Amino acid sequence: MKTMTFGILGCEHAHIGVFLEEMLALGHVCAGIYDPRHTALASQLAAQHQVPLLSECDRLLAEEVKLIGTSAIHNEKIEVIETCERHGKPVMVDKPAVTDREGYRRLKAVMDRGVIQVGMLLTERFQPAIHALKQLIDRGDLGQLVSIGIRKPHRLSPESRPPWFFSKTQSGGIIVDLLIHDFDLLRWLTGSEIRHAEGVAVKRILPEHPDFYDAASLQVLMDNGLVAQLYADWHTPRQSWTWGDGRIFVAGTRGSAECRLAGDPLAIGAQAEPLLLTATHTEPFVQARLDSPPSITADFLKRLEGGDSILTGEDILASVKAAIDADERSRFIVSDPLLPL
Repeated sequence: MKTMTFGILGCEHAHIGVFLEEMLALGHVCAGIYDPRHTALASQLAAQHQVPLLSECDRLLAEEVKLIGTSAIHNEKIEVIETCERHGKPVMVDKPAVTDREGYRRLKAVMDRGVIQVGMLLTERFQPAIHALKQLIDRGDLGQLVSIGIRKPHRLSPESRPPWFFSKTQSGGIIVDLLIHDFDLLRWLTGSEIRHAEGVAVKRILPEHPDFYDAASLQVLMDNGLVAQLYADWHTPRQSWTWGDGRIFVAGTRGSAECRLAGDPLAIGAQAEPLLLTATHTEPFVQARLDSPPSITADFLKRLEGGDSILTGEDILASVKAAIDADERSRFIVSDPLLPL
């Protein structure tokens, strides 16, 4: 692909740095970063990557800018997407693209019209350990899949979060915001659709933020009969060795596998990289060799050129819908008493 000019329209979460860094690494040129709230993050990324910090968004809507990235406030991203559609510019958004049923309807309408392509930073498919796990499953090394469990603890550091983060309306809440990654992985790893998902979200902390829930646990049934357990929380300790010790556990009829996405906490100096551990009925415990998948940005650019991509628009819509369905079906429970941090 020839050199492309791109820009960042909305910069509220550092995840957009992945898109910015990968585009620059691929040789493309950033026209600038614009955020209507003039966030410190926008200034930081502009200075770090030596790209313009813009005071208005018109520059990004000019004809020579061919691609937009955004990490606007979650429930405002759909407005950026629709603006990009009006100007004929494909857009890569941070997750989640939308936060509720109405947002999903508008997103689906954009994708159905087909004027632009929409990407989303569902980066888990592009992690080396998870990419290697997918190949392991596809080869049949684990036999028929029986169960998948995904744990996603996160460090909160509330003092560093903007006010909108604690609003379920604006952020989408823990199920939509965090577990959307896992709904995408379930579909990808199993090759099956999500039949039903529901569970519980619990609020134990931060009484000053009444609709911020800090832990969620879901049960998921896939069309092929596989059952899955999804868990996320905001309770990784401040002194933890990592922001979140994410794990994926897969059980099959011939063997099992575990992804340790932040490596081994007992061997930080020697092994801080992701691990894929496997054992089967015929092979002993082994640390699997990891792959080097393409970047999520390179994959999206391939889709823009009409090529086959690892993550499609249909995948994005299905994961968004699954997360919103699960959020609507789940119970939200407030602990008594609530604790400040």
